[in-house]
Amino acid sequence: MPTYTEQSWLQTPLGEYLLEQEQSLFDGTVSDLFGFNAVQVGLPEVDFLRNCRIPFRLRAAAQGNVMLRCDAVQFPFATSSADLMLLPHVLEFSPNPHDTLREAERVLVPEGHLVISGFNPISLWGARRLFNKDESFPWQGRYVSLQRIKDWLALLGFEVVAGRMGCYAPPLRKQSWLQRCRFMDGAGDRWWPMLGGVYFLVAKKRVMGVRMIRPNWNGARVTRVLIPKPTQKSEYQKSEYGN
Repeated sequence: MPTYTEQSWLQTPLGEYLLEQEQSLFDGTVSDLFGFNAVQVGLPEVDFLRNCRIPFRLRAAAQGNVMLRCDAVQFPFATSSADLMLLPHVLEFSPNPHDTLREAERVLVPEGHLVISGFNPISLWGARRLFNKDESFPWQGRYVSLQRIKDWLALLGFEVVAGRMGCYAPPLRKQSWLQRCRFMDGAGDRWWPMLGGVYFLVAKKRVMGVRMIRPNWNGARVTRVLIPKPTQKSEYQKSEYGN
């Protein structure tokens, strides 16, 4: 059985099938998001920011030919500096995926967007990982369930605003076998929507605002306090002005 690296696996029929679906999802999402700075962490071989309209775009990863090398749980970015962050298949290969999400929350500006893709453990892809002794990419990862990702995002103050599943076809090696099973992609969203091989989430960072507490003013009382009552004229004033 061949051993694949991340880059070599993406060039296999199964890897190309995955990238075809995920590229479409990322392209359709990032084209509608705006800001000043966008960062993609992970899968540096693929430009998931190619349709992004944000002027400054950066790809970073732990290794490979990238603009910036960084750790999966410590991002070298200033706090509240990015308007958009992409994490394509980063969490399942991170030593601590919750800390990775915490770092993403720190780097994003308020109302910034986080886009995540990951392998679904409750799928044919997850089943192959369990019964496969292959230690190469992508089967050596620790797949995190969609519900757990949503729980972590909620704890960090994110709101999930969109989500999709993809890659319903079984993870077959040969191109001809994959082509025969491509009909499952068309029927997957309708018949087995939670069993896609990968999930795709878009979340927005929410920051609680300051609520103005107004005093419970009483209109009549304010009038009595702010507007003085007319006083009677003294005898001296009356005689002086002839009134």
